[in-house]
Amino acid sequence: MNSVNPYEFNVQGKANEPICVAGFLDRSKQILGSSYEGPSPDWTLDAIYDRLESNAPRIAIIGGSPDHPAHIMDYLTSARAAIRIWQNGGVPFYFSTPVMCDGTAQSTQGMSYSLQSRNAVAQMIINQVESHGYHGAFIIQGCDKQPLGVVSALAHIDRLRQYRGEAPFFATFAPAHVLQGGTIPEDLYKELEEVANQCEEQGYDDIAYDLRDAMAYILQCSSNTAFQGVLERARERGIITKEQHKDYEKRLAIATCDGKGGVCAFNGTGNSSRHLVAGLGLVHPALELLTGPPTQEQINQALDSLATMINDPVFGASNITAANVRNAIRIHSASGGSTNLMMHLVAAMLYGGFKFSLTELDRIHHEVPVPDLFDYSLTQGRDIFALAMQCCSGKIRGMETLFFELMENGVPMDIDAPTVTGTTWRDRLISTEGLSAKHVVDNPIILTKPRRPFSGVDVLTGNFFESAVVKISGMTTDQLDQFDKKAAFVLYYENEDDANRSLLNVNLLEELKQQQSFHYKNLLAMLKQNGPEQYEELEKKSYDELFDIMVDRGILKIAVIVSGQGPAAFGMPEMFTPMQHINANHKLKRLVTLISDGRYSGVTYGAAIGHMTPEAYHHGGILYLKTGDLLYLNLRERQIQFLNEAYFQQGVIQFKFDHIKEERKGLAEERMAAIRKRQRQVAASNRMIAHTDAAHGVVPVVVFEEAVLDYKRDVIYPSTK
Repeated sequence: MNSVNPYEFNVQGKANEPICVAGFLDRSKQILGSSYEGPSPDWTLDAIYDRLESNAPRIAIIGGSPDHPAHIMDYLTSARAAIRIWQNGGVPFYFSTPVMCDGTAQSTQGMSYSLQSRNAVAQMIINQVESHGYHGAFIIQGCDKQPLGVVSALAHIDRLRQYRGEAPFFATFAPAHVLQGGTIPEDLYKELEEVANQCEEQGYDDIAYDLRDAMAYILQCSSNTAFQGVLERARERGIITKEQHKDYEKRLAIATCDGKGGVCAFNGTGNSSRHLVAGLGLVHPALELLTGPPTQEQINQALDSLATMINDPVFGASNITAANVRNAIRIHSASGGSTNLMMHLVAAMLYGGFKFSLTELDRIHHEVPVPDLFDYSLTQGRDIFALAMQCCSGKIRGMETLFFELMENGVPMDIDAPTVTGTTWRDRLISTEGLSAKHVVDNPIILTKPRRPFSGVDVLTGNFFESAVVKISGMTTDQLDQFDKKAAFVLYYENEDDANRSLLNVNLLEELKQQQSFHYKNLLAMLKQNGPEQYEELEKKSYDELFDIMVDRGILKIAVIVSGQGPAAFGMPEMFTPMQHINANHKLKRLVTLISDGRYSGVTYGAAIGHMTPEAYHHGGILYLKTGDLLYLNLRERQIQFLNEAYFQQGVIQFKFDHIKEERKGLAEERMAAIRKRQRQVAASNRMIAHTDAAHGVVPVVVFEEAVLDYKRDVIYPSTK
């Protein structure tokens, strides 16, 4: 074990901690009741003292707060883990971290603290582990930012311990089980269908269409936002009353979540984190994808493996993370993972002491083509709960199966990288039982043959920004075709609140037409670019006629810009709500790309572009855009460009932006004043000052500066130790 034992000469620690350990083990046995497995309790204060004195492995069980659905059952998992740690000769401790639920925080001030909470989780864990001298950790992995916050913390501690000449820090992750999606109650379904019928009778076919589209989904907390937008439109049209709206909202909400909690079944940041952390080799396969809290036997498998890794730098948390980073990126891409994780993985590598950035992540992503091997659907019964059921039945093996299928499709995977089983991927894949995705005949989610040859999240560049990301896996090929190589008008909002109000306005397009927000010559030029075969037919139409036809035929494209949302300005909240309002309106959905310096969630679907750097607060180009500007969306070539308006009106595509900053200096100063005023809404103590930008993980600058290791060279493999 670690040659440094803070308890050897620390009388206070040996006086304080035995009662904590004994109380924890006593409560664990009470929780387990008749399911307790093992000899009569022998965790006397004397015995605990002796283990502390002798430097026995001190293992922290790290849970989350039960005000998040993913952590409702932590008490049961932690009880089983504590018993096994003691049986293995260790000393179990427990502490938890606050875990904010992004679903609960959506469209509230809380979203400004979401990303900051990831770094705060890392700081809290480092404080606790260092103060109480833990050797390793068993992590009950939750949702949202917590998983990668914990990975970052433990990789950082591991690097710090080894820098000080101490033993490495080791850890294993136990993801919370998958929460089963809800079902709309039969009586409520009939009432909503009647609302749709009334919409059709009154000529509002668009609302009827969007309402039925929302009803087709497995009920998730995220789907309630879609219903909110559609029902708001129905209320404004007088089809339902405010009281009916609130009644439907209540009945949908209470039918959403299963009582035993878990990570929501959509492929959002929670489940994307599950896949990514498993791809990093940090999850024992016995615990990876479950439909309920893990059994004692499953926990024992993970903890027994953990015991074999003690003192071996190959299995230190930072080494495992860095050795598997390429595997994790390819698994994240092939499974259509969350846009959020483009930042979080970069952050984890930096916390682990390795030089890394969004540019390097993107290079790995495109080093070889990564096919789309994940046929996930909330409308056809293929959510992550269904995947967990397939794993629990033994038909497939979760990320081991995806790892295998990637190799079968020619993607190079590092099979000699270490994992928390105490072995390599090569060792784990020797057994072929349930390994191939071919074993799932009905409703397959992990595929053997790709849906298409590309997947994941792409990094974009352009003449008015340095980097942004777009979730290609969140766009169908048809939708990608609708926006690729198209010109789009800017519709500018200084913040998310303004965007949300506007996007819920049922008359938004009509008002844009009446105000002639887009210049007529530019409208004609867009027609020639986006629908050249229709130009002769439509070029003589009046402004109003042309506008309506271009909307109806999907020729008009709009880039909704939500600015002032970056980490320094406003904590980088997720832009899920405005994107969901767009997706809940099938007319807007065909026209609109949403671009922001804010973040996007794993559940985001559609033409969503975010994480733009430099952010508006740092005078990035996004600060200088205004409604009526023209952008060129070149998504397949991973570019967005600001168009020269004069040339565009002549039918020439020319990209020019440099002059705009000088011309709009006064406008930028006004907007900066508004950003600084709005920034005061965020607690000064929690603002993300002295942090890197989104392309560099949004980590404290000092963490970035001390990350000097090369992940391709400064890692250890089992075969070379």
